[in-house]
Amino acid sequence: MLAKLWALGETGALSVAASLADSALDLMVSLAGLAAIAYAARPPDDDHAFGHSSAEDLAALGQSVFILISAGVIAWAAIARLMAGPPGPIEAEERGIVVMVLSIALTLGLVLWQRRVIRATGNRVVRADQLHYLGDLVPNIGAIVSLAASAWMGLGQIDSIVALGAAAVLAAGALRIGKGAWDALMDRSAEPAMVAGIEEIVQGWPGVHGFHDLKTRTSGSRVFVNLHIELDGEQSLRQAHANGAALRRAILRAYPQTDVIIHKDPLGDQPHPDDPTK
Repeated sequence: MLAKLWALGETGALSVAASLADSALDLMVSLAGLAAIAYAARPPDDDHAFGHSSAEDLAALGQSVFILISAGVIAWAAIARLMAGPPGPIEAEERGIVVMVLSIALTLGLVLWQRRVIRATGNRVVRADQLHYLGDLVPNIGAIVSLAASAWMGLGQIDSIVALGAAAVLAAGALRIGKGAWDALMDRSAEPAMVAGIEEIVQGWPGVHGFHDLKTRTSGSRVFVNLHIELDGEQSLRQAHANGAALRRAILRAYPQTDVIIHKDPLGDQPHPDDPTK
């Protein structure tokens, strides 16, 4: 941000201003994401028996709103400059290009680190953060293009056009982030690949003769799994518990971000008429 602020003072380029505004917004939403992750990491308590992981989804939804606002401000400024006639000259383009190259290098390093964290944790806030940092690459590269076009071809109008493109990229990323967060807040089921993987584990588990009512929901970086399995009703309660507990551990090993509850039914048991069907 400091480097881009200096570059804006040197060049007066709107594309650099757009990139600076985007970085300032990144700092705000990343700090909010940090606070949300810290809160979501708190263990369950009397008021939140399933934990606090929904805070991650709220933070991601807030990120999307902030990014949409930023995109709108940048687009408005770009359109206003295009309608105002020929733009003023951009100065010190070479210095601006150096700053934007530095910004791209730092952003790439951050994105690669975030990718590693996402693989290890599945955290939704970090995934949202990575999306809008990847989106930063477009306005940064666009700023270089507009500065180069101004320096070598005298095409100052490209600066506003690039800023409009950057705003569009930001808006598209914000909508993707917002949809994912909204789906989680509305208890959307887990990804089909995860559901299929859990089904495969259960179907091949020794002693399990069938299963039903497999239900999943996402909350932040956690996935809650409810499952009914059918066991031999003649075995002891201790044996049935050991079988179910071993299956639960197997699911947790395959999907560490899950919280699994398994209900055990005797094989061939018919539901009671008063039991709910869903």
